[in-house]
Amino acid sequence: MPMIKRLKSWLCKPQTQTQSDSVTASKSLEAGSMATSAGLSTFYVSHGSPMMPLEDTPIREFFSTWTERYPTRPKAILAISAHWDTREPAVNAVSQNSTIHDFYGFPRELYQLQYTPPGAPDVAKRVTSLLKDAGFKTVLEDNKRGLDHGAWTPLMLMYPNADIPVLQVSIQSNKDGLHHYQLGRALAPLKDEGVLIFASGTTVHNLREIDFSAKKPTVWAKAFDGWLTDVLLNSKHKEAMEWEKAPYASKAHPHPDHFLPVLVGLGAAGEQCQAEKIYEEFAYGLALSCFAFHPQN
Repeated sequence: MPMIKRLKSWLCKPQTQTQSDSVTASKSLEAGSMATSAGLSTFYVSHGSPMMPLEDTPIREFFSTWTERYPTRPKAILAISAHWDTREPAVNAVSQNSTIHDFYGFPRELYQLQYTPPGAPDVAKRVTSLLKDAGFKTVLEDNKRGLDHGAWTPLMLMYPNADIPVLQVSIQSNKDGLHHYQLGRALAPLKDEGVLIFASGTTVHNLREIDFSAKKPTVWAKAFDGWLTDVLLNSKHKEAMEWEKAPYASKAHPHPDHFLPVLVGLGAAGEQCQAEKIYEEFAYGLALSCFAFHPQN
């Protein structure tokens, strides 16, 4: 299927689009440590296109070399993905994950990919308990749902053996930034228990503004990504929660689903965390940045 036709069909179910070396400005920072005396760092990543595992792109290389930078092996991984959106917080409490191919119009090889790590039902119960103790009155447990591509496409490159238990917590796009920051705060104890909190979205996500002929970042995408970098690296958490006031916010995110996970990862790291930009890329008018949030020692 030609690329533009693939995109038109894909827009019916919004995802991120394939990157291109010719329109990419990417960088990955030096190796760092995921663990501190205050627990594991938390992360927000731009997960890119579903095609990422099959394509030779800079962001694929970034995820494929993850354990070289962060060799600490987590006990479990808690993913917060843009692609699981529910009215109230939900956690998938399964013993074995399945692979959800939540997209269409792509090559057959993509649908043949499977990433089926064990689930973490005990951690899921811990998540439910933490959220309820923090005042989230309704927490749903889903004993059937597997991993959507916001989780499995980066994780299968990061941990290809699929031997680390994985579970997911949903976002609530009907709720605001403060809600998601508080969701992260409630989950914060997990990072001290060996659980990697891994938020997945895209820093600029407006597929209707994709420009395949773009040779440099668009002004609006660069402005929003620059704002996000500033507020995260300078601990402006309140500004991050009020992200709708950011420059070009509604253009960068016509729907909040790909932004909200960053607030969960930020909240989980704590008010005194130190943010680090660990990856940057601009392609086709989108921005794909990744951040680590290191807890205070």
